[in-house]
Amino acid sequence: MSKFVEWSNELSVGIEEIDTQHQVLVDLLNQIHEAIQQRHGAEVTQDIVLKLDEYTRVHFAVEESLMRISAYPDFSAHKGQHAEFVAQVQDLRQKIKTENAPISFELLRFLRNWLLSHIDESDKRFGQFYRQGGHAHYAEWQQEVKKTLEKKKWWQFW
Repeated sequence: MSKFVEWSNELSVGIEEIDTQHQVLVDLLNQIHEAIQQRHGAEVTQDIVLKLDEYTRVHFAVEESLMRISAYPDFSAHKGQHAEFVAQVQDLRQKIKTENAPISFELLRFLRNWLLSHIDESDKRFGQFYRQGGHAHYAEWQQEVKKTLEKKKWWQFW
């Protein structure tokens, strides 16, 4: 069975930590797609959407932290895009929970298109900025992230 979203080097933003997290997000979209295709119950789909919501928040926090430390000039606009996506995923979770609404392929396509266009446009712009010298504080950021992740294992949901 082919994947709903294929990860490729064309999606790379050139920052290893961010690319690795993007791959996890792509995998979660593929899991949702597979659950829909195989007609798994709403509970399974809800669990995967919950993981997508939680992991997206973690990913955005890490990405935004790196942007702040590197003084990325488009930080506010980028953070606004993240906030909009989080709100949409929360809305989706609420509809699934309260209305018992199924996740449609159209909605899944929307999530895929948002993620891929966000990576291709906004995240790649940041990656280029970062690689061109915006990473002066990278070692400091890496230590901060490592300490945070060691303290908070809640991001590891599988």
